[in-house]
Amino acid sequence: MRVTLAVAVVIALGTPVAAQSPAPANVTATPAAPAKVEEPGYTYHPEGRRDPFVSLLRRAADVQRGPVSARPGGLSGLATAEVTLKGVLQGREGYLGILLGADSKSYIVRAGDRLLDGTVRTIAADSLVIVQQQNDPLAARKQQDVRKTLRHLEEAK
Repeated sequence: MRVTLAVAVVIALGTPVAAQSPAPANVTATPAAPAKVEEPGYTYHPEGRRDPFVSLLRRAADVQRGPVSARPGGLSGLATAEVTLKGVLQGREGYLGILLGADSKSYIVRAGDRLLDGTVRTIAADSLVIVQQQNDPLAARKQQDVRKTLRHLEEAK
């Protein structure tokens, strides 16, 4: 008879008596944290196709580089292609070049000063020669000479 009474109590209440626990009286309800809203962004799923936003003229080695490391500050953080020869000064030890960098700052250089990918070889009255290091594994030569000339001399031609 006791078993039937326990079954009747479970059926009448819907849950077993032992499973019910009283709610604590001193607990204050805290508001739920706002759900993170994901902003829609660009994702590309190639599925065997190339990325349409990657130039076809670039080499695969350029595209598949790892994360870009931080460049050093000043002249040693500028690449050869990022500088322009703006002037040449003649000093006691020879010529000095005035380079304008991509950061819109001017730098005074001497022969032997280092850039990110090269070294200033010579400075003449109207030009500057930089020996640029090639990072291309397919290149026959690992260095090339890059000549930077004064702009006003190029316009006169």
